[in-house]
Amino acid sequence: MKFLMKVLFGALIIAFVLFYPMLISFYVFLPLLVGVMGYIFIEGIDKGKWVYIFLSLIYFINLEVNLSLPFFLILISVLIVYMLFYGTLTHLKKCKICTPLITVFLIDVVYLGILLAYDFIFGTNSIVLDTILLYSLVVDLLVAVVL
Repeated sequence: MKFLMKVLFGALIIAFVLFYPMLISFYVFLPLLVGVMGYIFIEGIDKGKWVYIFLSLIYFINLEVNLSLPFFLILISVLIVYMLFYGTLTHLKKCKICTPLITVFLIDVVYLGILLAYDFIFGTNSIVLDTILLYSLVVDLLVAVVL
């Protein structure tokens, strides 16, 4: 029974990674969850869990392809947060909720900043700043509390 539950949970996670970005392209009110998947990617790097890294990369690529976003920009943003900020955030080990919250917030802000810079430099319009992005940030932070 435990094996069946483990296989079912794994299939549910794979289905989420593969199909949720497609649902975002249809239903624009769904949050992007860039920060949460970025935090899972950083945890995979930090703890050496290749499954976390692989699933996060698949999610990033799938999201960028389905929403016509610049390719590998999410990955670059997550790696910038990991290299510049995550090392100093590990000093907050006593506060179990602080590290995920601050990391998710930094990933979202850095990604938005880089995306806006990309739009400005190349004269494109990848995103429209409105309340949906704020909603996505809030949901990202709420999901980070659960992690």
